Amino acid sequence: MTQSGHNNSDFEAAAWPELPHTKWADTLETVHMWSQIVGKIRMELSPWVNHSWSVPFYVTPRGLTTSSVPYGGGTFQIDFDFVGHKLPIVTSDGQVRTVELRSITVAEFYSEVFSALESMGIRISIYPVPNELPDPIPFPNDETHGTYEPDHVAALHGALVRSARVMRDFRAGFIGKVSPVHFFWGSFDLAVTRFSGRAAPPHPGGMPNLPDVVAREAYSHEVSSCGLWLGNRGAPDPIFYAYAYPTPDGFSETAVQPKKAFWLADLGEFALPYEAVRSSDAPDENLIAFCQSTYDAAADLADWDREKLEWARGYRPLPRRS
Repeated sequence: MTQSGHNNSDFEAAAWPELPHTKWADTLETVHMWSQIVGKIRMELSPWVNHSWSVPFYVTPRGLTTSSVPYGGGTFQIDFDFVGHKLPIVTSDGQVRTVELRSITVAEFYSEVFSALESMGIRISIYPVPNELPDPIPFPNDETHGTYEPDHVAALHGALVRSARVMRDFRAGFIGKVSPVHFFWGSFDLAVTRFSGRAAPPHPGGMPNLPDVVAREAYSHEVSSCGLWLGNRGAPDPIFYAYAYPTPDGFSETAVQPKKAFWLADLGEFALPYEAVRSSDAPDENLIAFCQSTYDAAADLADWDREKLEWARGYRPLPRRS
């Protein structure tokens, strides 16, 4: 057996990374557009799953993955490898192609990805316009976004790995319908969502470049959701967020944990700065407290049947090593 990388103590003690805030806007915008190209490929070929669960990516030890995508009699997978700075495309019949992740425009990335797919016998077309953004530039025409800073991407990956790990632990406390911990490439955020099981009133829609029918299907039932949003040029500070749909009366006045969490009236959600979690003495515990306390408030105020939807506090259905 060969070994590489850090030793076990370094691995176990890895700190939450500091995010570069305003410095990484160009990289974030570029990778966001690249992710939409790859995400639309998965979306085009995958059977639709309720609440768009057939659309997002999943966090891996090296980046983000589409997971297996069906095509013909087999499958393929596309990964963003933010450690090796590559985009490997692999098929179930053993083919491999790789696109190098470096500072190239969205138009160049679009061309390289589709050329690689074509060379593997995968022929597909997508709607080549970004979703959930005002004034989007079609991918084949986007010569504006073309920055890829490896250090910035490494910070992005580190934040996603640590956040997803904690959010998966939070997810495990629920036995009702609950989403995977997944990364939505449209809004460019990591999320996990719990459902009460009851139908919700029709969502008003109105999201930029997202059909209202998609939003209404996504919010067809009552939810409590939390996640990590990485910020953008206009709002550069990454935040953990939590919201409920529909928003129960009194939700915004709830005292949630930790103390640095606050209500964002414009968005109708609670926010906790990523930096407040990262720089705390107990980042994991602070994030769990935020997810749990905002869910507690939403579920209690909306009268969810919590006894049927949750494991008893602290109970684990299967043994695991401590």
